[in-house]
Amino acid sequence: MDHVIRAVTGEDWQQVKQLRLDALRDPAAGIAFLDTYDNAAGKPDEHWRERAAGSRGEAIIQQFVAERPDGGWDGSVTVLIERAGREDVMGAPVEVDQAHLVGVFVRPEQRGTGLAGALFDAAVAFARGLDEPKVSRVRLYVHQDNQRAEAFYRKAGFTRSGRTVPVPGDESSVERELVLGHSG
Repeated sequence: MDHVIRAVTGEDWQQVKQLRLDALRDPAAGIAFLDTYDNAAGKPDEHWRERAAGSRGEAIIQQFVAERPDGGWDGSVTVLIERAGREDVMGAPVEVDQAHLVGVFVRPEQRGTGLAGALFDAAVAFARGLDEPKVSRVRLYVHQDNQRAEAFYRKAGFTRSGRTVPVPGDESSVERELVLGHSG
């Protein structure tokens, strides 16, 4: 693998936007992301600048990308730090300080190369390396029909926690919570 895994900075906003739009064109986007290409494409530049800048106020957010030697990006994952005593992105109470991995994407031609694993390693190391808060749990959600993604997550050490949440806009489907190192 000749990619560099690195944290995104505010200056990267145009590449953040382009990679997200590319991800939303992927055939699996409908079950992998809670967004659409048309919605994302219509967002103003300020949205993308803020997204690239990451942490805002009390929120700790960091996106990691896999960058080729030519500067192009082939994958991404974002870490949201969710604090105990607050609500998570789904509106549920958070019991312990935890990292929530979102926005996982690897270009189709790079799948199966180890790139996703390297992105996850960086994201988990970031979360566990924080002085405050001390993250005691790493989790993510996967759509019930996204077997390919769930197979990768299981290979990376995630297991189902037993918790599910309805998919926004499609109450007949659920997202399954997977937790790193959980045995349940």
